[in-house]
Amino acid sequence: MQLDIFDHSRDTMLRNDVVHALVRRDAAMARAAHQALCHEFPEDEAREPLAVLVDAVAEVPQTEFASHATLQDARDTLTTRVAPAALRVLGDADGRAWLGPLWRAMAQRAERLPFQSQCGDDHAAPLWLQACEWKLAMASVERIASWRRIPAPLTWMAEARCRLQGLDGTWDLLVELAWLAPDRLDGLMSRIADPLLKRLRRKFDARWEGEGTVNDLAWFPAWVLTEQPSLFQLLRTAQHALRSAPEEAMRLLAGLLELERQGRQHDLILRRKELRDAFPALYAAYMATR
Repeated sequence: MQLDIFDHSRDTMLRNDVVHALVRRDAAMARAAHQALCHEFPEDEAREPLAVLVDAVAEVPQTEFASHATLQDARDTLTTRVAPAALRVLGDADGRAWLGPLWRAMAQRAERLPFQSQCGDDHAAPLWLQACEWKLAMASVERIASWRRIPAPLTWMAEARCRLQGLDGTWDLLVELAWLAPDRLDGLMSRIADPLLKRLRRKFDARWEGEGTVNDLAWFPAWVLTEQPSLFQLLRTAQHALRSAPEEAMRLLAGLLELERQGRQHDLILRRKELRDAFPALYAAYMATR
């Protein structure tokens, strides 16, 4: 239900009065316009979502959150009530833009709350992401000790950096996230919607002979090197994580590609045999491109 600004009927004009005030973030004018709409058209379907938005504009707290629980309550309200109402009334693009200052205000209030792994997204960094404040999100993550070894802040940093620097500047973090928390990589891929990443994901899902679960994404970085060997310099900069089989496989394959580049045929034959014996599925994917 997006409001039609070209419709000059009385009810539409009253709805638009509310919307115009909301866009200007004029709480008093928005409430007065909403009261006029409710008085003349008490059954209007826009009455309830507009009321939610009027309240959101009128009540923007500035005090810091006292606890993760109070942040969670505020975030849940914005996510489950205010955001759906904004998207319904204003449409997707305008609604998200209108929500930006609300996310920004919430992030500012959450800045002093420390990261706690059991508190999920109750931290300033994901709020800055919602506000499209990529640099502030990165700064917030950098204040978390050992963030690169923790799934949630690693995910936040990967998203912020990808928004700022693009995929080439983010491969190392995506690789580490695949090894550490493939389920989070799955969600991140959907959010950033990079064309190359989407294309590689589709091919991976179609070709990789794994378990058929999201955990297969732990093998995604190694498989990417079979599909796009030119990326090996970017992927190999990933820091050591759990030294799991997917990590060891990617590093083995990266070394193999370096031998190819150098033309060291004898060593190449030995390294291929090592890959075949240790990781037959990856070896098959590699040889399919040769």
